[in-house]
Amino acid sequence: MPVKLKDIEWAIEFVSSGLGDNEAYISLDTGEIYYIDDAMEEPIPDDLYTSNRYLMFPSKQELDLGKRLALSFIAEETPEKLELGYDIFSRRGAYAKFKTLLESTGKLESWYAYEEAALKRAAMQWCQDNDVEFDTDI
Repeated sequence: MPVKLKDIEWAIEFVSSGLGDNEAYISLDTGEIYYIDDAMEEPIPDDLYTSNRYLMFPSKQELDLGKRLALSFIAEETPEKLELGYDIFSRRGAYAKFKTLLESTGKLESWYAYEEAALKRAAMQWCQDNDVEFDTDI
């Protein structure tokens, strides 16, 4: 059963949120997605952790959608700021500083579109690599 690509993207975002120990799994049999977080109020299947019929979603970092993607964006959009980008990502709080840089150059909205497109491509590739049927139209 195909799963909405947007639901797959949302699961990857959920896992990547950094708001605790978030996990998300997809049932290879039904396409249902299970979200697990510290509040965990929804029931999960008894065999979620023991069956090979569930697949854990990766984080954005595992899909190379973190620092490398941000630096690629800087290199493409404002190559004169690339050295500053490397400096930003060599310190703590890099993502907030990165967004401040983009805002100062008028590129923040372009970044969001770039990041969204990269997430979509990575989600589709992850699905293909793991035999997860997806549909971009539903």
